[in-house]
Amino acid sequence: MSTRKAILVINATRSEAVDAATTLVRLLSAENFELATASAVDIDGLTRTTVEDLPDSEIVIVLGGDGTILRGAEISRLRNIPLLGVNLGHVGFMAEVEKLSLETVAASVVAKSYSTAPRMVLAYSVERDGSEVSKGWSLNEVTIERTESTMVELFVQVDRRPLSRWGCDGLIAATPTGSTAYAFSAGGPVLWPNLDAVVLLPISAHALFSRPMVISPKSEIVVEIESEAAMLSADALREFALVKGDRVKITGDASVVHLAHVHPTLFTDRLVAKFKLPVEGWRGE
Repeated sequence: MSTRKAILVINATRSEAVDAATTLVRLLSAENFELATASAVDIDGLTRTTVEDLPDSEIVIVLGGDGTILRGAEISRLRNIPLLGVNLGHVGFMAEVEKLSLETVAASVVAKSYSTAPRMVLAYSVERDGSEVSKGWSLNEVTIERTESTMVELFVQVDRRPLSRWGCDGLIAATPTGSTAYAFSAGGPVLWPNLDAVVLLPISAHALFSRPMVISPKSEIVVEIESEAAMLSADALREFALVKGDRVKITGDASVVHLAHVHPTLFTDRLVAKFKLPVEGWRGE
């Protein structure tokens, strides 16, 4: 029997995540899995290594919340393998809605009975003095925000045409996945994740027109920095300090992140569960 491999991403600061990982390692090791992690945990049967040295595997399993899933997405996207978030009791938009037994999770991984759905990501690059000085990607959002108490001055263009100048706290470009995260908190719309679209949203802009907009991922968004400094952040994981004159380009990327679920759930149900929306009394069809 050939050995199968999986990667675990664990929120080491949560005891329930470490305990769940310990159980999952035992269950999957019994099914001839080799398991590796770059998380700061020591568990028998789990090989600890760096992100760069993680082995080729068939799935990434995340034990933690949506923030931990974003870290797992860095690993799964690079390898083009599914990313499965295990619900530890806190409802998120990317993990399972229901808290499943670890035996059920392990059985699904062993049988490969989970379903997967692609999630679009954004690509960004920073041009300074005619040269590219940074580039990257995001699953949730790319933000450009002020670094001091004063607002940041941004000149935004879409498809090589000027859109607006904003003096604001910042700007969010979010995917449908990220539309329920920072962009939602800032007043943006909720997008169903099977859409391919980008939410463009200024934060606290001093302008008559500062509404959120929904743009095609094929469009090119260019943000010129007209303040002395600003900060670019991608998924709150990758940051780059911006200076006056920098040009940030944002567009949809060709790659995707494959989110896996043991039990497929409609996004409507996720929305209701996360925000505890009032649907009591609904009888169905």
